Amino acid sequence: MTVISRTGFGSTKSPERGSGVRNLPNGVREYEYLPNGVREYVLPKILSNMKKAISFLSLALALAAMSFVLPNTGYKVGDTARDFSLKNVDGKMVTMSGLKNAKGYIVVFTCNACPYAKAYEDRIIDLHKKYEPLGYPVVAINSNDKDVQPADSYDKMKERAKSRQYPFVYLYDETQEIAKTYGATRTPHVFLLDQNRVVRYIGAIDDNSEEPGEVKEKYLENAIDALRNGQEVTVKETKAVGCGIKWRKS
Repeated sequence: MTVISRTGFGSTKSPERGSGVRNLPNGVREYEYLPNGVREYVLPKILSNMKKAISFLSLALALAAMSFVLPNTGYKVGDTARDFSLKNVDGKMVTMSGLKNAKGYIVVFTCNACPYAKAYEDRIIDLHKKYEPLGYPVVAINSNDKDVQPADSYDKMKERAKSRQYPFVYLYDETQEIAKTYGATRTPHVFLLDQNRVVRYIGAIDDNSEEPGEVKEKYLENAIDALRNGQEVTVKETKAVGCGIKWRKS
C-alpha cells in the first residue's frame, strides 16, 4: 500500500494507524488515515480550502464593488429644491431666483462628452426654445470632474456652448455639490421644478435616447404641459438614461 508523504510517494508499507502523528500548535493533527489506509496530510488540505474560500470571497467583493451604487439621497418628487449660484459659460454667476419671469425651471444635468448628452443636445435646445417664452427655461448644469473627463472642463464648456449656440445658461458645478444635493447620477438627468422650486418630475427627457423620430412618450414635455395647465403630473418619475456623472476621485 502506498503512503502519501509531503514530498511525494513514500514507503509502500502502511504504518500503524496513529504512528508518527504529530499534534500542531493549534491542535490540528498533521495527517490522518483514510478508510483505504492511505495517509493524507490534513494541514495542507485545510490551507488549500482556506485559499479557495479567500479567492471566492475576493471575487464576490470585486463583483459587489462593480455593481455597487450609492443610494440616492437627493431630492424626491414633492421636495423643495435649493437655489444655487453657479458660473455660466459667459463668466457670470447665475441663480434660479435671478431668472426673470420664470414659472418653473427645467434643470438638466448634462455635459459635453457623453454620447447620450450629445444625442439629446438638439432636443434640449428645442425644449428651451419652446418653453422659455412660456416661463420654463432650461438650466443646464455640468457636474463632471475635469480631471476624470478633461473634455468636460469649463473651457470646453465655453467652446461647446459657443459652437452649438446654446440659448440657455450652461452652468459649471465645479464642486459637484449641486449634483449631489439634487441626487443627479446621469447625463442627462432632468429635474422639473415649479415656480416655488418644488420638484414635480425627475428622470428622462423621453423614451428614446437614440432616435428622436421614434419617441413615443415625451415625459418631460408632458410634465411641463401638466404644470402649465394646473394639472397633476401623471408620470412623476422615470429612469434617467445616460452616462454616469464623473465624480471627483478622493
